[in-house]
Amino acid sequence: MENVILTVHLILALLLIGVVLLQRSEGGGLGMGGGGGGGVMTGRQAANALSKLTWIFAIGFIITSISLTVIAARNASTASVVDIGTVEAPAPATPPTLPGLTLPALPSDSPATPPPAN
Repeated sequence: MENVILTVHLILALLLIGVVLLQRSEGGGLGMGGGGGGGVMTGRQAANALSKLTWIFAIGFIITSISLTVIAARNASTASVVDIGTVEAPAPATPPTLPGLTLPALPSDSPATPPPAN
């Protein structure tokens, strides 16, 4: 479901960019060459249609953005990236044992009191 919404979101983003670039601005738009040629739509009608398309794409973009945010929040764990001190240290490793092999005692393994002298 998340992939479908993400795909629609990306398509809406591209369409929104295209429609905004097609709109006539003070410097003229991309593809909206002025001129008074006899077309199907006048300049004002085309501007109204493009502004309506811009609003439709923008509303769809916002809806998909909110949907993706809700899905990401639902799938997120409760741990934060900033929580550094909560990681538990791994247990100390035990040395491997082989049958018939005894390892010498380490100084830390010696008892606290020395053995009695004879």
